[in-house]
Amino acid sequence: MGAELKTAFVVDALAAMGGGEKVLLSALELFPGAPVYTLAYNPRVFAHTILSQHPVIPSFINRLPRSRTQYRAYLPLMPFAIRQFDLSSYDLVLSFSYAVAHGVRIHPGQRHISYTYTPLRYAWRDFKLNQQYLPFQKLANCFFRLFRQWDYTVSTHVDRFAAVSKDIAGWIQRSYQREAQVIYPPVELDRFQPKVPRAKYFITVSRLVAHKHIDVIVEAFSRLKLPLIIVGEGPELAHLREIAAPNITFAGYQPDVVVAGLLSRARGFVSAAEEDFGIAMVEAQAAGCPVIAYGKGGALETIADEATGLFFPEQSSDSLIKAIEHFETCADAFYPPDIACHVKKFSKERFMSDFKAFVFAN
Repeated sequence: MGAELKTAFVVDALAAMGGGEKVLLSALELFPGAPVYTLAYNPRVFAHTILSQHPVIPSFINRLPRSRTQYRAYLPLMPFAIRQFDLSSYDLVLSFSYAVAHGVRIHPGQRHISYTYTPLRYAWRDFKLNQQYLPFQKLANCFFRLFRQWDYTVSTHVDRFAAVSKDIAGWIQRSYQREAQVIYPPVELDRFQPKVPRAKYFITVSRLVAHKHIDVIVEAFSRLKLPLIIVGEGPELAHLREIAAPNITFAGYQPDVVVAGLLSRARGFVSAAEEDFGIAMVEAQAAGCPVIAYGKGGALETIADEATGLFFPEQSSDSLIKAIEHFETCADAFYPPDIACHVKKFSKERFMSDFKAFVFAN
């Protein structure tokens, strides 16, 4: 269907497999062979995915030291790098953006549609770099002021925005003064089978980066002495191991089939991040696993309080501990098949239909 228009995809980076990358892979199914332009690319991660059937064109950042694993260090270069791609021969440009992908250079006669995970967090939400003040924080703040000016300007070159959640549509409105249609990301619900009875362990599945606040989860479970499995890799791993009690297991990267099995038996899934959408939380529910989540962001759109999960109000171990203690008093009230039924509206089939309609709307 995409063959009628010569189409190019633009994404910020393809360094690891996460929720955003899963969205991209689903969208690529609608445009066989379409090229993908990206700042940094780690082909090993995507060797057995549909991306291997598409040309991938990385920027000059990909040739810089450790760019495939630590590309965020090159953030000051990203606005310049994304503008270097020559997309003049394409009719349709589809950007999938959480940083600068929507800032590509657009030419007269082209259509540019941006599927936005979030306007850059560090710039628009007054986040501290890596969640802590650094010696060069004032310099960083100056850069982000300039970045916001650039970001707002390039946003005017996008014809239409789509957002991963109502929360992000609100951020697009506040940041760019633009409306965005909400198209929830795809979740492969068929991979998950709710099991009863449940096991005793809790689980979280996440990239181990600062803004995910895995340290809050580790601190809480170290104090509670309840079994916790952490699935995922990232730069925070060494620190998390240092502060973790023996009841916490670091499972590292696990293939989808293993993750599905772990979720199908887990007593509860825990998230302390303010998620833009939170595919892992939806996957947990698809596996019949109740979710204990920080009560902001996308979690409010995917979790039914006291029915498919519980919320805690602060990103602190004390707040999470209170939620876990409450959960332990009512865990038997969460019925896995009902939890799985709740998230059927987030199916991959629904995403494909909605995204196709959005892209080709008049």
